[in-house]
Amino acid sequence: MTRVSEAVAPGERGATKIADRVVAKIAAQAAREALDVLPPGAVPPHATVVVHQDLARVSISLELGYPCDIGGRCGAVRRRVAQRVEALAGMKVPEVAVQVERLHSAQTRGAVQGRTQ
Repeated sequence: MTRVSEAVAPGERGATKIADRVVAKIAAQAAREALDVLPPGAVPPHATVVVHQDLARVSISLELGYPCDIGGRCGAVRRRVAQRVEALAGMKVPEVAVQVERLHSAQTRGAVQGRTQ
């Protein structure tokens, strides 16, 4: 039994390991926050993460409404994901790859629902 006077130094206490899937959930939620509103019928963002020590490399797949500023939206997702992963998991994020899987057009939605223009 360790006594209070014989406290273990911080560097020798051990470490907390955060699972990749936990970091992926943080990243996916951060991407949803950055997008604010998803287009009707869109699948929520999905993240995959590779963690090595205190670095996380993140890949986000998402769907966007069209027309929109695709580059601006992807940049906002990159920034938000990097900030939230660093704040909540304590990991640096040197890379956030954003892949736009699908664009949802208002015109296409109308055509699918049987509307004519």
